[in-house]
Amino acid sequence: MIKPWVFEFFPELGGEDRDPDPHDVAAYFARYLDLWTHDEELGFEGIFFSEHHFGGSFSASPNLLIASVAARTRRLRLGVMGVVVPYYHPARVIEEMGMLDYLTGGRLELGTAVGVPQELARLGLSMDEARERNNEITDAIDAALSGRVISHQGKHFSFSDLRLLPRTFQRPSPPRWTAVVSVDSARRAARRGMKISTGFNSVETIKTIFDAYRDEAKAAGFAAGPDCLALRRRVTIGTTPDEARTYASAVAERLKAYVAQDTRVTQHVLDSPARSGGFTVSDDEFIEGTSKQAAAQIIEQCRAIGAGHFLAMLNWSAPIDEVTQAHEEFGREAIPLLRAAPV
Repeated sequence: MIKPWVFEFFPELGGEDRDPDPHDVAAYFARYLDLWTHDEELGFEGIFFSEHHFGGSFSASPNLLIASVAARTRRLRLGVMGVVVPYYHPARVIEEMGMLDYLTGGRLELGTAVGVPQELARLGLSMDEARERNNEITDAIDAALSGRVISHQGKHFSFSDLRLLPRTFQRPSPPRWTAVVSVDSARRAARRGMKISTGFNSVETIKTIFDAYRDEAKAAGFAAGPDCLALRRRVTIGTTPDEARTYASAVAERLKAYVAQDTRVTQHVLDSPARSGGFTVSDDEFIEGTSKQAAAQIIEQCRAIGAGHFLAMLNWSAPIDEVTQAHEEFGREAIPLLRAAPV
């Protein structure tokens, strides 16, 4: 079975050159909350929100979105892929994690991430410092999941005997995830016993990343099956192949403008040489067609890499009417096929 998730970017209404009317923004939030609530009826496994800042999305505090959706739903799993932990003190990350696990009734998925360079740089954080902070905070999370009182002495954070409440509802921990784009980051995640999600790269490259994760997990003493691995892709759904193709062209243009800001990324449409330490936005990142056509492509990719979870960015950053239609059609026609598909 392939578990289908929404990967939610929550695109900005308006833009740098247009500040929308507050009443329009309020209505926009309400429509998305209704959409996410309806995703439970459509059969999605859950929703992973994303955290981004300084333009492009309304995703600065995804934990607030989790709390709002949790009050409207009963089954959906809810998480962030991932909380950009370098922005925060470990105590805040840990205590919010515990509160959200109760507010969701034990439906929290705990995802963390280092962040993206262009956003971190706006606050004076280099990628090296962000990785250091991420590692320290992840160590603190590990400690907090074992007891309520923790201490830590590190380069960026130092504290003693902090009593952090509440502990999580799910014991010993909610499912823990991190986003990766390289073999090294996949191996580090396996050593910590965390599940991983990835996208952007080709199926061939992702298989290499997942194979490294599986090897490292085996060395660490656990078998990493499909439930430990998630594939995230941009999926463009239309009622006909021609409509999907038109929508997908617009998605590609929006993505081109967005990733041009990210110094790690090489994309085929950018026509630029690969950068050291970066990754490629492959053609495999883009899945398009009717819901049934998209499902066939998703199943093929997930089987090739052994992923038991699929995170769909449906009609990425499109107008809300188009996105709503894509969720409806994907839920009605694609989800049953994914849930019936062995990996």
